[in-house]
Amino acid sequence: MADQLLLAGGHLSGFWILTLFYLATTLLTEILSNNATVVLMIPIAVEVAKSLSLNPYAFMFAVTFAASNSYMTPIGYQTNTMVYGPGGYKFLDFTRIGAPLNLLLTILTPLLISWLYGL
Repeated sequence: MADQLLLAGGHLSGFWILTLFYLATTLLTEILSNNATVVLMIPIAVEVAKSLSLNPYAFMFAVTFAASNSYMTPIGYQTNTMVYGPGGYKFLDFTRIGAPLNLLLTILTPLLISWLYGL
């Protein structure tokens, strides 16, 4: 998986690769638990960062923060699942509110990570 991500984003700058990892982790955490997503993505992110001579800590922070942003589906996080039925929510209610929130965080978080921790 690390090799495929390097092929797909090898020509991009470090910031855009960090953003790509953030986005991939955010989308993955919508169908997996946040813990499983972190366990899956951290080794890949560190390997890619080392291969490109970038700061692996920045990539670990991106994966960790992105895995905690499960707002688009009721199945990605336990609390979303708990309020889904009793609250009378529909699946698209989560997507309608969560997608713009995830998009906003996908823009802001990599900017702040690269500013605070460097690449």
